[in-house]
Amino acid sequence: MVLPKLCLTVFAVLRQIEPIIVLEQLGSTLFDTALQMVVRDRCVNATYPDTHLSREDSQQKAMSDYYMTFNLIVKLTPILPAMLLARFSDRGWRKAPIVVPLSGYLLSRLALLLVVIFRLPLEVMFGAAVVFGLSGGFCAYWPGVMTLTSLGSPAADRSKVMMRVELLYGAAGLVGSLVSGHLFQLYSSNVGHGTVLLTVSTLLHLLCLIHSIVLLQVKQGSKNEPKEDCQLLTADSTNTPEEAPVGINKVNLVLLFVAAVLYIIAVGGAIEILGIFVMKEPLSWSATQVGYGNAAGCMIFLTSYLGVMVFRRCVSDVMLILIGMISFASGIFFMSFVTTTYMFYLARSLNLFALIPMPTIRSLLSLQVPASSCGTALTSLQLALKFAGLAYIPAFTKIYQGTLNCFPGFVFMLSSFLTVLGMIPISIFGCRSSQSRQYQRVQGD
Repeated sequence: MVLPKLCLTVFAVLRQIEPIIVLEQLGSTLFDTALQMVVRDRCVNATYPDTHLSREDSQQKAMSDYYMTFNLIVKLTPILPAMLLARFSDRGWRKAPIVVPLSGYLLSRLALLLVVIFRLPLEVMFGAAVVFGLSGGFCAYWPGVMTLTSLGSPAADRSKVMMRVELLYGAAGLVGSLVSGHLFQLYSSNVGHGTVLLTVSTLLHLLCLIHSIVLLQVKQGSKNEPKEDCQLLTADSTNTPEEAPVGINKVNLVLLFVAAVLYIIAVGGAIEILGIFVMKEPLSWSATQVGYGNAAGCMIFLTSYLGVMVFRRCVSDVMLILIGMISFASGIFFMSFVTTTYMFYLARSLNLFALIPMPTIRSLLSLQVPASSCGTALTSLQLALKFAGLAYIPAFTKIYQGTLNCFPGFVFMLSSFLTVLGMIPISIFGCRSSQSRQYQRVQGD
C-alpha cells in the first residue's frame, strides 16, 4: 500500500517543472566551466604585436574579444524566435518555450564536445551560438518556466514561488559548479581535458529534453484567481491580494522595465568580466578554482531565497528589491580591489541577496497584466534585457581592455554605480504604489 503511494508521489513530482530546472542547470554549469577553460587554453598563445601587450594581457584581450562576440550572438539571435514562442505559449502551447530552447541547449553542448574531441577551431562555437539563439535560448526558456510557475501559483504567494524556483536553480548550479572543475581534469589517453565533463553535460541536456516532451505537465491557473489585471503584493497584503485595478498602469510598467534593465546591465556587465578577471594575475585560477568560484555565485541563489523568506514578513516587495540592489552594489564595489582569492570570496559574501531583485520584479510585472498576456509580458522583459546586452557587452569589454594596465577593477566600480541608478525607478514605483493604495482606501471609506 505504501509503495503505490510512493510511486504516485514520485510520478507527480516528475511531471512538474522542477526536475527540468535541475537537469538543465546542472548541464549548463558543467558547460560554462568547460567553455571557460577551453577558451583560456585556446587563447594562451594569442599575440597583438601592434599593441605591445604582455603575454597575459594579450590572452585577456583575446578571451574578452571572443566572449564579446559569442555573447552578442547569443543575445541577438533569440529575439524574434523568443517572441514567436511567447505567442505560441499564450495561445495554449505552454510547453513550446521550454521544449524548443532545450533542443538548442543540447546542440550547443554537443558542438563544444566535438570541438574538444576533434580539435576543431574555437570559432565553430559561433555557429553553435547561432543555433542556440534561433531555438529561443535562455530568452525563451526562462520566461517559459516563469510563465508555468506564475499560472500554477496563487497571486499572494507568487513572489515566494518564483524565488523558490530561483533557489532550486541555484542549488543545482551549486552542485554542478562544485564538481565541474574536477570533472574537467578527467581525461583518457585518447581525448583531452573537458571531454568527460562535456559528455556528462550533453547527456543531462538530452535527458532534460526527453523529460520536457514526455513527462512535463502544464498547470492552468487557479479558478479562484482573477482573470484580469492583478494587484501588487505589498507589506499590507499578507496573504490576500488587493482588489485588481481597472486598467494597466503603463507608468508603473515602464518603471519596472527601466529598473530591471539598469540592474541587468550592472550585473551582466560585471559577471561578463568576472570570469576573465579571475584568470588574470594575481588570482590566476585553475579549473577547480573556477568551479568553486562559480559555486560561490550559485550559493547566492540560496541566500537570496532565505532573504526573501525572512524579509517578506516585514517589508514590501519594493523594499526586497532595494535590499538586493544594495547587496550587489556593495559586493561588486569591493570586487574592484580584489587581489587574492580570499578577498574574492569576501566580496561575493556581500552579494548575499543580489538575486532577489529580478524574480521580484518579474513577480510584480506578472501581477499587473492579465493571465492571457503573462507570457508575452515576461518575454518582453527578457527581450529588453537582451537588447541591453547588445550595449553593455561591448561597452564593458572595451572598458576592461582599456583599463587592464592601470585599474582592471574599474568595470566593477562602474557596475556598482549603475546599480545605485537602478534603485531610483524602483523607489519611484514604490511611492506611486503607496499613493495608489492610500487613494483606494479613501475611496473605500
